[in-house]
Amino acid sequence: MSQSENPGRPEGPGYSEQDVHREVTELEGKSATAARIFDLRRIIGGLFVLYGVIVTITGITDSQAAIDKAQGVNINLWTGIGMLALGVFFLVWLKLRPAAPPAPESESE
Repeated sequence: MSQSENPGRPEGPGYSEQDVHREVTELEGKSATAARIFDLRRIIGGLFVLYGVIVTITGITDSQAAIDKAQGVNINLWTGIGMLALGVFFLVWLKLRPAAPPAPESESE
């Protein structure tokens, strides 16, 4: 790989310690950002809220025949409300306790 293909990086084994340290620091920052973006609480909470809204709307618009099939309980409405509550719980939990960034490693020289 030549210098023109990868600008900003010295060619060959001529990496200085500062170059390596800078690149490691950049990668750690990107990793911490990716960990916060792909936190499972965000994904689970978002999906439960989305599906909860859909099922709640279905429950609100259910016909009497559909309610009678469930022995008089509007199961879609109650399930949708439960899903909404669980999704909101996950999102509030994420907001109150965000993912901690990784601790900086101590340099041993």
